[in-house]
Amino acid sequence: MTQYQAKSPNSLSFDITKSDQLIGKLIYQGWFKFNAIIELSDNSTYQIEPKGFWGTTIELKDGENVLLKFNMNWNGEIIIQTFFDNAEKDYIFKHRGIFKDSYVLTDHEGAELLVMKPHLKWSVMNYEYTITASDNFETLPQKEILLISSLHCANYYMSMMTTFMGV
Repeated sequence: MTQYQAKSPNSLSFDITKSDQLIGKLIYQGWFKFNAIIELSDNSTYQIEPKGFWGTTIELKDGENVLLKFNMNWNGEIIIQTFFDNAEKDYIFKHRGIFKDSYVLTDHEGAELLVMKPHLKWSVMNYEYTITASDNFETLPQKEILLISSLHCANYYMSMMTTFMGV
């Protein structure tokens, strides 16, 4: 198991680290927007953009090349499709429990790859996350992109549930 931390130095970005080493950043374009940029430690950047009339599908792009898509299904799970190296793979991102408040990324067979536990920082009203990755996750190609996209999914999920519940 590998531990990652996602900390928000301000309300529009997250720094993702492993053993205090920066893995990458998730930077939002503005409040209440799903547009974001992923910056990895090797200086590569990717754009996250909502698509469609309602913006219910989110795409991650490298230039014009779509590497990943996700959308929420009818039962509150987020279905993630990756297109790395011309191979499509599906993952499921879901909220787990009321008292065991966390988010889980599984493969299409249901094996847990990531567990994300949010922590509200009351002093600044921002969330931070402790992320535990399985050994299987650590072997995935493009794991950094999938890790940071999962963080975006957690924020997307919280935003959609807050909007849905009228909070």
